[in-house]
Amino acid sequence: MTEASESLKTTPLHSLHLELKGKMVPFAGYDMPVQYPLGILKEHQHTRAKAGLFDVSHMGQVRLTGEDPAAALESLVPGDIKGLARGRMRYTLFLNEQGGILDDLMVTNAGDHLFLVVNAARKDHDVAHMRERLKGKAEVELLDDLALMALQGPEAAAVLGRFIPEAATMKFMSYLPTTFDGIPVIITRSGYTGEDGYEISCDKSDAETIARALLAEDEVEAIGLGARDSLRLEAGLCLYGHDIDETTTPVESGLEWALSKRRREEGGFPGYAIIKDQLANGAPRRRVGLQPEGRQPAREHTDVCDADGQKIGEVTSGGFGPTASAPVAMGYVDRAHAAVGTPVQLMVRGKPLAAKVAAMPFVPQRYYRG
Repeated sequence: MTEASESLKTTPLHSLHLELKGKMVPFAGYDMPVQYPLGILKEHQHTRAKAGLFDVSHMGQVRLTGEDPAAALESLVPGDIKGLARGRMRYTLFLNEQGGILDDLMVTNAGDHLFLVVNAARKDHDVAHMRERLKGKAEVELLDDLALMALQGPEAAAVLGRFIPEAATMKFMSYLPTTFDGIPVIITRSGYTGEDGYEISCDKSDAETIARALLAEDEVEAIGLGARDSLRLEAGLCLYGHDIDETTTPVESGLEWALSKRRREEGGFPGYAIIKDQLANGAPRRRVGLQPEGRQPAREHTDVCDADGQKIGEVTSGGFGPTASAPVAMGYVDRAHAAVGTPVQLMVRGKPLAAKVAAMPFVPQRYYRG
């Protein structure tokens, strides 16, 4: 594919992807590179060993302003936004009245506003949701003039430090408005791979200049969506619409850590009664890691059965983990079967594949802690 379909949107780096011979596929309404000539396996390994550059400009960047945008946002999410220090960021969740997850997002205290990054497939929904629910309390602005890139891997700090010296000493989950060779940017030390790394927000007109400068560094390769998915799966990170959605609660999905102590006690967010009960008494099912025996992977929608062949759950993400050197998966199983080490069967192509419930992540996470 050399040109985007008329029905697909493109990011500011689209022409660069084509120049780099990226294999383009539809994703969340955008024409995006699933891989480059290096291939998914080597792109994955390169990111774990050195540094990979990802185009994530399809994601939604949002500015929230008003008299007290943190208090306003807390009416929609269970995270402690009011307690978020300036220059710090936090993972949280939009919830519905049943405690189901409408989207997961990152929220940054940028001083005079909150800066949000939401999933590409949900950004129109999220913006409409906030405008409806926060009307009169906060102004919601979708920042369509911005691009977003992620530089991930153990060499990311060294690479970005050549252009932005203060980047190397940033703390994990922190935010910094600065310049990249004179270009205004906003960087955060965060990511979606289990590795140290950064996300770089800039005007879309500057995106290609920054991308080319980073790709010119010896340690950096362009990385597509295929490796992004295998990297996040090994790290045990959820993909919205697959591992979490409107039918899964934070407790079922193992995201209780995103619910602060104050919010657990005070409530004030959608689905609080259901989530409070699940925190106290347990959820009927749990998201777990799944480790198949042998080399055959189990894919999304594979049934998970107990030793007697009774269905107890379903795989939501699965594939081969290049760093783990083994097939890895995650999914939901009934609470009684959720303990690590529990033997299960995965019904792959109609045949049972022996597996066990496993701890996540499948590989060590290497976030920079400062």
